[in-house]
Amino acid sequence: GRVAAVRGVSFSICDGATFGLLGPNGAGKTTMMRMIVGILTPDGGTIRWDGTPIDERVRRRFGYLPEERGLYGRMRVRDHIIYFGRLHGVGAAEAARRTDEWLERLDLQSDARRPCAELSKGNQQKVQVACAAVHHPDLLILDEPFSGLDPVNGNILLDLLLALRRGGTTLVLSSHEMWQLERLCSEFCIISQGRTLASGTLADLRSEWPMRRIRVAPAGDAAKSVLGRIAGARLGSESNGALEADLPRETDLAALLRRLVEIEAIVAFEPLEPTLRDLYLRAVGEAQER
Repeated sequence: GRVAAVRGVSFSICDGATFGLLGPNGAGKTTMMRMIVGILTPDGGTIRWDGTPIDERVRRRFGYLPEERGLYGRMRVRDHIIYFGRLHGVGAAEAARRTDEWLERLDLQSDARRPCAELSKGNQQKVQVACAAVHHPDLLILDEPFSGLDPVNGNILLDLLLALRRGGTTLVLSSHEMWQLERLCSEFCIISQGRTLASGTLADLRSEWPMRRIRVAPAGDAAKSVLGRIAGARLGSESNGALEADLPRETDLAALLRRLVEIEAIVAFEPLEPTLRDLYLRAVGEAQER
């Protein structure tokens, strides 16, 4: 209809990279993923894999984990994973062997003969991950893969994705769990309202950060007074006697440390890099202000 879900977003992903796709709800992330795997056809532009337009043959080399649950409730877990392997062209015996490997890796052996509908939401998510990856895809696209997982199962999935990355699988992930994406991904693209806001490696994104963040401990009244007198400085959170502050990029940190040591017994003074969450909130916040 009248909604332009994706508006000229452009990016490339190196073979074997882990690519983080970030954005608020409704930004266009799922639409882009569905276009990559051929569920939706774009009105314009091109999507290529190894320089080739994506057709049914190329699509078989992809794996896709949708955000929504998409399991057949009455089908048993093991049969379900085998079925998805067969859909991607894996032979029956090989699909069964790979399925048993995935059941072990995901700690689902005891659920192998249970109908999918009887599983918890977290275990259903693990089955969907196995269905998306059982055929050893060259490209694995995961839309909110950590949704519904408790911390233990979240770590199991995180370790699996790291293993897939080491094995050369190209990963595209969308998640609101920023710390997991920061650990997993080598490149990022932040979008909002269907448009690209920022893209590049974490170092690239950090180079655009307008401030320098430091942590000072202990931060007594004298130290706070010195920091507060720096033009453009913003004093942030305070925890266990330590204070975080954002300072203009041109601030001479060596001179600042000497000044602080002269007036207080400083035991910690360290520059802090902005986190992926910081970078995301800044990019999205600036877009909303425009």
